[in-house]
Order: sequence, then structure tokens, then C-alpha cells
Amino acid sequence: MKKKNIPVEFVYQLFALIIAIIVVHAFYVSVVRPNAAEVIIEQNMLAEADPDFVRERSVWVLIKDLEQESCFILMFWALAIMGYKAAKINAERKLLDVDLVPVPEGMRILPEDTREFARQVQALPEDRQQMLLPRALLNALRRFASTRSIQDVSSSTHTICESEAERLESELSMIRYISWAIPSIGFIGTVRGIGEALAQADKAVKGDIAGVTQSLGVAFNSTFIALLISIFLMFLVHQLQLVQERLVFDSETYCDDKVIRHLKSD
Repeated sequence: MKKKNIPVEFVYQLFALIIAIIVVHAFYVSVVRPNAAEVIIEQNMLAEADPDFVRERSVWVLIKDLEQESCFILMFWALAIMGYKAAKINAERKLLDVDLVPVPEGMRILPEDTREFARQVQALPEDRQQMLLPRALLNALRRFASTRSIQDVSSSTHTICESEAERLESELSMIRYISWAIPSIGFIGTVRGIGEALAQADKAVKGDIAGVTQSLGVAFNSTFIALLISIFLMFLVHQLQLVQERLVFDSETYCDDKVIRHLKSD
């Protein structure tokens, strides 16, 4: 019976989400909301004592609401996913510094020699054999042994690198979804705040605008924080994408330099 592979990345993402929820919610309950309540009470007292008092924007008040808490949870979840992917890319990049197929300068690889070189790559630990560079090298050596065509080897290597680039790009879809969801949650807070403000319009007409201003504060604060977090995350996503593209490009260059240029069909 074939052993099923454990979806390590899925388990990691699930636990990362759970931990992010627990840590952020605990921080909000114990630190953010108590401090925000203190600031609001203090500012209300100062406003009653001094009609010209101007309320200062406190960080605790800016981030106190449920929408901002949700945005921070998603932010830390996305950071955890990106950290996992960055660690995998870093492990793959380390292979670029290893001479996996040691071919002295001036030596040619004939189709009959490919099996010996392939064994050196196959001697790597199983987890490393699943990485892009070993897969591309093994494919190049096996392709050359079967077709004896250098052009075919080059095309096949390029195809593998292209498909890997597409796979890495598709795996960023979850992070991009989170980056899109965060501003959406901010806009939900905006709609909620404006709705609460409109519900208290009758009080504002009578001169009591405290409830309206507090609700409008919820509306604008949630969007403000959400957009800031989204800008930060999108910057990191583009940096991660750039690192992935460089890995694929450098792996293809490695194959060309270390193997393909040494091949000789005759």
C-alpha cells in the first residue's frame, strides 16, 4: 500500500492561523482594548472640562475595533506563510553553491556517462531531490541519455523551469487573497461605522454628536489600518515573487553552465 504524503504546508498554515488568532486576540483583550478605553474616558473628561479641547489620535483607539483585530490576524497569518516559503526558497538557493555535477573544465559528457553523473544527484537526501535544481539536472542527464540531442535537453530544462515558475506563482494566490481580503474587511468596518452613525442621526440633530463621531471614527480607522497593512503585505509579496523568479532563472543558468555546455553527442 502506497504511503500517503502528509500535507506539511497545509498543516503549517492551519496552525499558523490558529496561533495568530490566539496571540492577537489575547493581546487585544489584555492590552489594546483596556488602553483604548482609558484613552477615550480621559479624552471625554478633558472635552467636558474644556470646550476647545482637540482630541489626539491614539494608536490604541485607532486599532481597537474588531475589524482591525481581524486585519492583524490575517497579516500575521500571511507573514507566517511567506516566512515558510522564503525558508524553502533559501534552502533551494543553497544548492546553487554546491557542485552537484562536478565536471572539470574542458571535459565532455557523453550519453554513456550520464548514468554516473545522475547517481551523484540521486545520492542527495530525498527532500533535496524534490527541489528544482536536482530535478532539472536529473531530467537533463536522462534526456540526453535517451535522445542524444543537446537542443532537446536545453528545451526540456527550460520547460521544467517554466513550469516551476508557474507553480511558485500559483502558490502565492493565498497570500494575494489575504492581501485583498484585508482592505475588504476595512471597508466592512467603514460600512458598519457609517451605519451606526446614521442610526444616531436623531441624537446629532438634538446636539449630541458624541455617538456619531465615535461611529465615524470606527468607519475611518478600520479603513486606514486595513490599507496600511495591505500596502505593507503587497510590498512583501512582490519581494517574495522577485526572489522566486531569481531562483528559477539562476537554476536554469546553473544547468546550462554546469551540464548542458559540457554535453557532447558525438
